[in-house]
Amino acid sequence: MSSDFEGYEQDFAVLTAEITSKIARVPRLPPDEKKQMVANVEKQLEEAKELLEQMDLEVREIPPQSRGMYNNRMRSYKQEMGKLETDFKRSRIAYSDEVRNELLGDDGNSSENQLIKLREERAHLLDNTERLERSSRRLEAGYQIAVETEQIGQEMLENLSHDREKIQRARERLRETDSNLGKSSRILTGMLRRCRNQQLDHLNTEQNQPGIATLGCLTCECE
Repeated sequence: MSSDFEGYEQDFAVLTAEITSKIARVPRLPPDEKKQMVANVEKQLEEAKELLEQMDLEVREIPPQSRGMYNNRMRSYKQEMGKLETDFKRSRIAYSDEVRNELLGDDGNSSENQLIKLREERAHLLDNTERLERSSRRLEAGYQIAVETEQIGQEMLENLSHDREKIQRARERLRETDSNLGKSSRILTGMLRRCRNQQLDHLNTEQNQPGIATLGCLTCECE
């Protein structure tokens, strides 16, 4: 399942990169090309939304204990999607004919230098916006890595804690086994000692019986 999510994730990254590039180009295009580009971006935005829906469905299938990392990624992607839609709306009206007329006046005698300066400022603004977007994506990626690393560390600590508990229980069972073996050893030692004593007593009794019999015979003759 995670492989499906990662596949959608890669497709989403490629698609959003293309959309970002096209959005930046929209204000610079002639009216005809601009219209075609806008339609293309709208289609790709719908595809990106569909990918997000697929990714969301995949996340719901993940076990709850492992879902946190993917939820963080989804929040980041949804924020990126909202930002793309906002930037797209701005690009569609940025420096359009209506805005240009409002800035330069309705009469056609506006200075060509003002128009050139305006275009330069627009290009500079778009470059700054693109740099900010790249920095924002890097920060978000770094944050995601930090969150994922923290979650992995927590899982490792939990696993180590479980392993330590297992080792402690095994040690306790080993100590109980050693104690039981010690008791059994003492019992066997006592049993063996009693057996040897009984055997010695029996041997002493057998050795003393002939002497007792001889002493009885001598007593009878003297009488």
